[in-house]
Amino acid sequence: MQRCKEGSEKRLLDAAQVRPVPHFFRYGDSFAIYKEDIIMIVVLKHGAEPDKREQLIGWLKNQGLGVHVSEGAYQTVLGLIGDTARVDMDLIESLSIVDSVKRVTEPFKCCNRKFHPDDMIVQVGDVKVGGGNFCMIAGPCSVESEEQIVAVAKAVKASGANMLRGGAFKPRTSPYDFQGLKAEGIELLKIARKETGLPIVTEIMGTNYLPLFEDVDLIQVGARNMQNFDLLRELGKLHKPVLLKRGLASTLKELLMSAEYIMAGGNEQVILCERGIRTYDDYTRNTLDLAAVPMLKELTHLPVIVDPSHATGIARLVRPMALAAAACGSDGLIIEVHNDPMHALCDGAQSLRPEQYDELAKTVRRVREAVAQ
Repeated sequence: MQRCKEGSEKRLLDAAQVRPVPHFFRYGDSFAIYKEDIIMIVVLKHGAEPDKREQLIGWLKNQGLGVHVSEGAYQTVLGLIGDTARVDMDLIESLSIVDSVKRVTEPFKCCNRKFHPDDMIVQVGDVKVGGGNFCMIAGPCSVESEEQIVAVAKAVKASGANMLRGGAFKPRTSPYDFQGLKAEGIELLKIARKETGLPIVTEIMGTNYLPLFEDVDLIQVGARNMQNFDLLRELGKLHKPVLLKRGLASTLKELLMSAEYIMAGGNEQVILCERGIRTYDDYTRNTLDLAAVPMLKELTHLPVIVDPSHATGIARLVRPMALAAAACGSDGLIIEVHNDPMHALCDGAQSLRPEQYDELAKTVRRVREAVAQ
């Protein structure tokens, strides 16, 4: 067997000297992956010799393939991009440094956990999301005034929130409803950030608003824009974290394909958000699909957070669903908090008061401690 492996490695080394290395197009640090490409991954053993690894990579490139290297804590994954049909899987698998060889049939590649075994950690200001780092995002549905947003920001920070949410642009079902303060709202969020130090999260509506979001810490793509592909492509060109919410009636595959649009452009800083989907139920605003959290964790390395406010639409249901989200393995919560829900200009019915949020945040910490044990 040892002689067989040595023979395989020698054939690869010899072959690497023969064929020219092709050029591959990249967007940022990510390969451009097309639908017709057949994808394969090669999982290397822990501690694989660097010289043998480089020999293998050189041989694969000489086969006309792009090679995307993903370094994990315990293993290295080589993602092969191109026509892998002519690659001898048995030959590669026989190498001493190779643990396994698999074909990737899913249409999403950049956000596929098979390419990235380790959890992605997204940095938003000084806050880490994912990889065991739990984030608490809180704030009003809409920014209404400086007094309101600063008061809420101070209250949620005191309760342990590490990011501030607030809508400056509001996509409303009715054209007669409050549409947000727009550019003024973003400036008020910046004031709240200066007062509290909390990174700010707010929703973008279209590509024409991108200049206004240059100083926003985490750009949110709302459910209605999840498949706004022009917007996703532009966000892929930024070096800024993106919070991508699941569409009103979108499948998990569709959510991941939307994330793929951003990541294929070179921006890998994507956080997914389960915010409920439209079903036949007529008692809650949406149905919170908590099974999506562990399922997404299997499929992708990206962080997954949960929005129990939009999912239920009812303030008294936010607490139990937030606790369930914390228990099922989510990487964070985004919750609406308003200092006067009865007079809120948007979604007051699903907003918690600061004191309610304070109690919830304490209970979430206890739930996470219990689950960790």
